[in-house]
This record gives sequence, C-alpha cells and structure tokens, in this order.
Amino acid sequence: ADHDIDTILIAIPDLGKSDMKRIFSKAYDLVPNVNFMPRIDGEINFASQINDFDGSLLIATSRTRNPYFQLAAKRIADIIAAIPGMVILAPLTIYVWVSNRRNGDTDPVFFVQERIGRDGRLFRMYKYRTMVPGAEAILEEMMAKDPAIREEYEVNKKLKDDPRITKAGKFLREKSLDEFPQFFNVLKGDMSLVGPRPYLPREKEDMGDQYEDVIAMKPGITGMWQTHGRSDVDFDQRLELDAFYYRNWNLWLDFVLLIRTAKSMLGKGDKGAY
Repeated sequence: ADHDIDTILIAIPDLGKSDMKRIFSKAYDLVPNVNFMPRIDGEINFASQINDFDGSLLIATSRTRNPYFQLAAKRIADIIAAIPGMVILAPLTIYVWVSNRRNGDTDPVFFVQERIGRDGRLFRMYKYRTMVPGAEAILEEMMAKDPAIREEYEVNKKLKDDPRITKAGKFLREKSLDEFPQFFNVLKGDMSLVGPRPYLPREKEDMGDQYEDVIAMKPGITGMWQTHGRSDVDFDQRLELDAFYYRNWNLWLDFVLLIRTAKSMLGKGDKGAY
C-alpha cells in the first residue's frame, strides 16, 4: 500500500502446494493482480491456452506453428547478419593467427568438425581452434587415467577446466569469439544466427526423445544454452533448453536471445532462466 504496488509475481517453481496456497491467500488481499511462474517441463509452451472444461481448469497445449513468412524473415536476418560477420572475421582471424604464433602454436587456425543440422543432416561446422592438436586423443587418454574426468565428460559432454584449451583459445571462449567462423555456415544456410546447439553425431544416442525437437530447427551460433547458464548447464538441461526453443520459437524470442548474447559478450550477462 505504501508503494502503490498493484501486481505480485511469484517466481518459485519448486514451491510446495501448501506454501503456494498460503502465499496466494495473502496476496489476493493485498493487490489486484497476482501472477505466478509455473514449473515447465515441456508440457506447457507459449502456444498453450487456458480453457473452461465443465467448471474445471483445462490447459490446451500444442507446438508453436512457424508461419512461412516468419521463417523467411529469419533467413533474411541471418544473411544480413552474416555479411558484417564475415567482414569482422578477417581481422579477427589475423589476431588469432598472430596470438597463436606468439605462443608457439603453428597449427591451423580453424577447426572443422561434422555436426548434426536440421532434419538430422550432417554438415561441416567451422570454429577457431581453441584446443591443442590431437585434442580428441588426449581426452581419451585423460578419461582412461582419471574416472572423475570420464564421469564429468559423460554427464556434461565437456570439461569445466579443460587442460587442452590453448591460451588464445581461453580468451576466445570467454568472449564467445570462437564461434565467429560459423557466420560462414550461416551464409551457406547450414546454421542460423539463433538456434539449438549444433550437436555432435556421437551425441545422437544420448539425446533420446529430445532429438526430434532439436533437429527441427537449424542449429545456431547462439541460443538458449549460451544465454541461460552455459558452463553451469549439464547435457540434459541443454537438451531441455533447445527443445523449449523449438516449441516456443518466434522472431521475438530470437531478438531476446541476441540481446542477452550481446550483454554476455560485454560482460554484463546473467544466468537467469527463460
């Protein structure tokens, strides 16, 4: 009353039923509007509707339909963004090359790897090489020697403190600059500016039921995973975020994720949940 508050937002998804009822009973007497954020495990999305079923609350849910004009607009935006991205790629590549040479690294600047694209098609994805040569063989050796490393990689499909990362690679990863060569993939049409994570073919089996949702969209340079936790998100959570992206995609969601990506690159990002 002192601050003329007219809306309360309850954002505690794991709150128990009795606690939620107690908060609601008090909130209803304090303000005219009470909003709450439910726990969403894939059953509800932005296309869901609330209906009256003979006096009972009924939630009708379905996958978000992607109108052709929105998909066309997404592709046009990708091309427009890829052109300046390719321009920036040239001086950035020179910087990476010089930095590697200064640190005694004379191996190729770029790293090329097969990834899973839209509809399950494989494509060659380009990145700046941020690891030492022979990184895959070194990983196998590390996992054979240390069960803790094997467990961490099998759960997260990555290592938090990966000793294979080069000095220049660490900087590129922290600022998400290692993804810049993927603008070439965007221009080709293999990827989009925003989309699910481009997964490895060997990860297909671990993707389970989420696989079909993830491959329904082109993989992106940035997306839900990169802007909602990144290193703090395990493999299963990444899949949930990417499936959420597919079920709820629209141009506004892409815009929001691009803004969050820009903030993260400038060191002003957060790790909230969408």
